[in-house]
Amino acid sequence: MSSHSSPLNGGHTDSPPHWSRKVLDMLFVAGLVYLIILGVGMVGSGFKEASGGKAWAEGFLGSFSSNPVLALFVAMFATALVQSSSTVTGVIVGLVATEGGLPVEDAIPMIMGANIGTTVTNTIVSLTHITRPQEFRRAFAAATVHDIFNLIAVFLFLPIELMTGFLRKSAIFLTHTFAGDYEKGEKMANPIKAITKPVIKWIQQTLDNINGEEANVFGGVTLSILGVCILFFSILVLGKILRRCLQGRAERVFHAAVGRGPLSGIASGTIITIMVQSSSTTTSLIIPMAGSGILKLKNVFPFTLGANIGTTVTALMIAFSGASAKTATAYEFGIQIALIHLLFNIFGVVIIYGIPFLRQIPLSGAEKLADLALKQKALAIAYILAIFFGLPMLIIGIMELFADEEIHPSTTPTAIEQPLTPAEATPATQLAPAIQQETK
Repeated sequence: MSSHSSPLNGGHTDSPPHWSRKVLDMLFVAGLVYLIILGVGMVGSGFKEASGGKAWAEGFLGSFSSNPVLALFVAMFATALVQSSSTVTGVIVGLVATEGGLPVEDAIPMIMGANIGTTVTNTIVSLTHITRPQEFRRAFAAATVHDIFNLIAVFLFLPIELMTGFLRKSAIFLTHTFAGDYEKGEKMANPIKAITKPVIKWIQQTLDNINGEEANVFGGVTLSILGVCILFFSILVLGKILRRCLQGRAERVFHAAVGRGPLSGIASGTIITIMVQSSSTTTSLIIPMAGSGILKLKNVFPFTLGANIGTTVTALMIAFSGASAKTATAYEFGIQIALIHLLFNIFGVVIIYGIPFLRQIPLSGAEKLADLALKQKALAIAYILAIFFGLPMLIIGIMELFADEEIHPSTTPTAIEQPLTPAEATPATQLAPAIQQETK
């Protein structure tokens, strides 16, 4: 009985694991899903404790979330730093689903920014081919086609959304269809919260005891940071376990589907990303194949689009769990932003890939970028640093500078003061007798 190996599993034999290992893996997956939901709940609870909820959202969060351009680049930069759109979108869903938290319309640019930031991983992976010129050219093109597509999708859909709100309206319709209608402030029965709330409350009390006071900023901020760390760790480990459990299956789906046509490529990208819970992992796996020439750029492109769709499942899972929602209204808002993430990616694929001249822009742009990077390899590194880190930091800095000028305007008078009219002024000589009369 022979076993086989493949480049996707590092040469290890694809033998079925023992049943006890399967049971253990299933228990680990269940535990990690619980930790993901717990982490989102901690972020929401910490936010509310530190800020008092609505007041802080309207103040500090409003300073950047109400500016769609700033919100876009903040989320893009955050995603590039943690290299996980699932973590960032999970936090966004948690904040939106918190009563008095981030408004849905302000969170939409953040969701779009996370889409751009997540592509940094596969672009970095392409640099591993930098010592082999032709491999590097193919790998860099396969990586940047994803970058360019996401940039086009944002430039196309963000202005339309700001003008028409079509994504929000579509999400509201779907939310009412699948989740029902709720009266404002209606309390929601949430069995998942019943198993996470006691843990969150215990952590809150522990942090409050450390600081010596209740409902304090330190405890709230610390709770939110711990929540983000748990969320990031859980998603990372969950992806590794799922990759190990589903490696052979994912590989078979991959080889059977990629290269058979665009619809097959999109479907396989979606399925595999759902399996491993990470679009960065999915797209990074395909870069070496593109670099070696096994797959052409036109085959890689639809696969990466499927990865965009598949990565939205994490946010949907978090939203439907209702981890941060105390009321049905907040629960509905959380589902809305998760559905907006899904719709944005689906519409992007349908419109950009469906229209021939738009479809060619990412392909030709990636080819030209790869040619430039091949001539000057330093440009590839500069591209990553500039697009994913330099540009967001520059935009954030400029926006904050202008915001400071609005808060602290110049004290220089803008108009010449006009003299008072006789009716408005009472001469001192007229006031003196009156004062004397009063003293008498």
